[in-house]
Amino acid sequence: MPLWSRAQQQDFRSRVRGCLLGGAIGDALGAGIEFESLEKIRAAHGPQGVAGYVPAYGRSGAITDDTQMSLFTVDGLIRAHIRRDSGGWHPPTDVHLAYLRWAATQRDWGPDERRADLGWLGREEWLYAQRAPGQACLSGLSGPEADRLGTVEAPKNPHSKGCGTVMRAAPFGLLTSWEPGLVFQLAVECSVLTHGHPSGYLSAGALAVIVHTVARGGTLEEGVHLALALLSERPSHEETTAALRGALDAVRAGEPSAERVEALGEGWVAEEALAIGVYCALVAYDVKSGLLLAVNHSGDSDSTGAICGNLLGALHGDTALPPELLAGLEGRGTILEIADDFVLELLHGPELHGPEAAGGTAWAVRYPVVH
Repeated sequence: MPLWSRAQQQDFRSRVRGCLLGGAIGDALGAGIEFESLEKIRAAHGPQGVAGYVPAYGRSGAITDDTQMSLFTVDGLIRAHIRRDSGGWHPPTDVHLAYLRWAATQRDWGPDERRADLGWLGREEWLYAQRAPGQACLSGLSGPEADRLGTVEAPKNPHSKGCGTVMRAAPFGLLTSWEPGLVFQLAVECSVLTHGHPSGYLSAGALAVIVHTVARGGTLEEGVHLALALLSERPSHEETTAALRGALDAVRAGEPSAERVEALGEGWVAEEALAIGVYCALVAYDVKSGLLLAVNHSGDSDSTGAICGNLLGALHGDTALPPELLAGLEGRGTILEIADDFVLELLHGPELHGPEAAGGTAWAVRYPVVH
């Protein structure tokens, strides 16, 4: 990580917070309507659809598995950077272990205090809740093959391209000191831990690169064109490329509308969720308008809302997020905490766990790395 000025560090922290909180807000906006048709949404909430949170999972502002898995992605990336100090450096392994800890939240009543590897995130009791987790995510992280690391050559669920692979991929794009091609590859390698279809893992790589571009201060359009360039080098990219090009075409087609969103698909599969999230971020005149456009459609509203929120949050930073939605968001404190820890690790890792780190013990308790 290069030496940054204080202003650059503050800007980076704002974008990381914005990406994670924005994704969670979009997720929560869509949580209560993700299985409803546009017709039903408008019948229940008016011609414009939902304008704020609607109850889901017994509360307003509830997040789903999309945000849960994004938080565990960040947890895995932090531990990967800690492990690098000890000579071990294979981020997909640490992200896989993090996803296994997430999988435990979907079957256990609460944290198992006997587990030394949980860290602080794995002890957050509110995360132990089933919020419509994707079947590929669950099956890829359970059963006799749970511990096997899926690879591009031998992925888990080779025929699955569900959006569960892309809705958790934004954090890879926050590794702003990495080159875009490496960010793309890491997102792919962590996608095949549960989803093996090329359109699934390539959509994850594309989202990570778009987030990476805007987190570095570029525009969404620059990010999309860079993603298209990187996609063109990959086998079986045609479906993902066509979806992204469809999003760009929709931007040029005229006034944004739910009907234009619906023409891009329903978002249950990765490339459709990516296209909808990107389209809504591109046409948004502010964060809230983009998020509401991203969730008011027939389909996987929470995932498309999360992707759009990741993009707009990384683009504009956390201070641009709608305050009334931020105030009612489930788990806001946890999301902020892990966002700030991610920034601390990337900017000040040696001070936290290097040979002469004063804070080494505290950091090791928060993020234990089991060798």
